[in-house]
Amino acid sequence: MVKRVLMTGAAGGIGTRLRSLLQGVYPELRLSDLRQPPDLAPHERFVAADLARMEEVEAAVDGVDGIIHLGGHSVEGPWETILQANIIGCYNVFEAARRKGVERVVFASSNHTIGFYRRYRRIDADRKVRPDSRYGVSKAFGEALGAMYADKYGLRVTCIRIGNVDDKPVDLRRLSIWIKPEDLVQLIRIGLEHPELRYEVLWGVSDNERGWWDNSRAYALGYRPTGRAEAFRDEALAGQAKLPPDPIADMFQGGPFCSEEFRGDPSQVSD
Repeated sequence: MVKRVLMTGAAGGIGTRLRSLLQGVYPELRLSDLRQPPDLAPHERFVAADLARMEEVEAAVDGVDGIIHLGGHSVEGPWETILQANIIGCYNVFEAARRKGVERVVFASSNHTIGFYRRYRRIDADRKVRPDSRYGVSKAFGEALGAMYADKYGLRVTCIRIGNVDDKPVDLRRLSIWIKPEDLVQLIRIGLEHPELRYEVLWGVSDNERGWWDNSRAYALGYRPTGRAEAFRDEALAGQAKLPPDPIADMFQGGPFCSEEFRGDPSQVSD
């Protein structure tokens, strides 16, 4: 039974949203980040940690039953930034979990692990990764690392390829990849609580009519999303009309992460 849960990256945008939604779900929610979030609740405890420092990560992990790993650099950035926060930091979280006997890790992966698939392709989580950025590469690394820790050391690991967490989708691409915050909580709880789970890669997406990803495995594990992106269609399309043209972004599932620094020939990107 999961009682103490550590959330890394608790001061970030997703962490801030999830804190209120997880209130009352677990007796103790331990929060970790470089800076303390405001307004700690009675069931929350903050432990400062730089993910690139193993000793600090071990202190944050000590005594918890499960980890929600949101921490790291959340957008594209220079390699050294990605390396420290998302590669070394991710390794430190999994290794600290192993050393401290933590049973479950839910890893916040990303749709940017597969960003260079074209938008008309519907894919499942078994397709090979097609990262669209250094950030996407770091998330593919985290998924592979989680698989190794599950197979070799027996951790129960869930990787959630998050689309876009927000109150509503705000453009055309997000009509396909949006996830309602409450639906993300469902997936996290599956990762922390499902008795048969060993290693899974699930799509962090709501029930979106225009969705690109086959999330049947999540449904088999009990996922029942309540978000419907199409309910916000008119607002999202109006938002799309205000965006500048970006033909490379509009071609691929990763959107502007694909077009940023793109110097290739799009016709040579395999279908």
